[in-house]
Amino acid sequence: MTVSREFLAGMPKAELHVHHVGSASPRIVAELAARHPGSPVPADPAALTEYFKFSDFAHFIEIYLSVVDLIKTPDDIRLLTYQVAREMAEQQNLRYAELTVTPHTSVKRGIAAEAFCEAIEDARVAAEKEFGITLRWIFDIPGESGIPAADETLRIATKIRPEGLVGFGLGGPEIGVPRPQFQPHFEAAIAAGLHSVPHAGETTGPETIWDAVRLLKAERIGHGTSTMQDPALVEYLREHRIPLEVSPTSNIATRAVASYDVHPLRSMVDAGLVVTINSDDPPMFGTDLTNEYVVATKLLDLDEAGAAELAKTAVRVSFADDALKTTLLAEIDTYLGIHGV
Repeated sequence: MTVSREFLAGMPKAELHVHHVGSASPRIVAELAARHPGSPVPADPAALTEYFKFSDFAHFIEIYLSVVDLIKTPDDIRLLTYQVAREMAEQQNLRYAELTVTPHTSVKRGIAAEAFCEAIEDARVAAEKEFGITLRWIFDIPGESGIPAADETLRIATKIRPEGLVGFGLGGPEIGVPRPQFQPHFEAAIAAGLHSVPHAGETTGPETIWDAVRLLKAERIGHGTSTMQDPALVEYLREHRIPLEVSPTSNIATRAVASYDVHPLRSMVDAGLVVTINSDDPPMFGTDLTNEYVVATKLLDLDEAGAAELAKTAVRVSFADDALKTTLLAEIDTYLGIHGV
């Protein structure tokens, strides 16, 4: 059973696990590199393909942060955000995206938190008006930077709180970064009305996911790749309908999973878990959301209706308001009808 790339590209889609800086295409990265000469990041889009080849997760983080270093001014933030939204809408027909944003990495490089938030908000409003895509923010703690970064991320999220902010997350390396230390930050964010969406179980075992749901009160799990190693965890996630944000190509690129043949996506679905399909850091992994749907439909042996159901799941478990969810679900149904499905 094969679903055409053309069908998947045109299908209205929502994405829930995609990083702000990690969404910068070679075109955008090259523009930023040209603005700020002297970086190790190539200013030639063609050379970036080679630059974005990772030996392991630690190497990926190193390369990722070198791109972050290119973002030096609020205008850089605005350009990045606006152009990412434009490519999502025009190239993939994304109608809604929750971008994981890490304000601390820009703030510690000298961009004022208020100016950072103003820049992403200005881009969000313009993108919705010009491209018809709705953006929302998940502010995440860069776990490797510890408690000071968590304190600052919480402060920005709760004291400045841009209008598009809906969630509070935790990213970066999992190994050597215990989740319990961030419990007070998540409790405060949840008390302020934000949703809990930490990364967990990407490069570590099920215990990290248990910490995410028990201590951080996760409403969705970023990755959750090791879930299937623990039957009790599988049962818990199934019973509580806690979705997994799955990014197959990312897992292969970072060596979190050896190959598509052994990727746990099929076993997750067979076990009755709620899954959404995402691209994580798409240009860095040589993918996009359309390609992740191509991969997922093959791994799950889906037809067009099955692919559309995956897209609908992302809408349903998103943090969009009910009116927008209704609109997006209707758009997917209309698309199916146009294609005779």
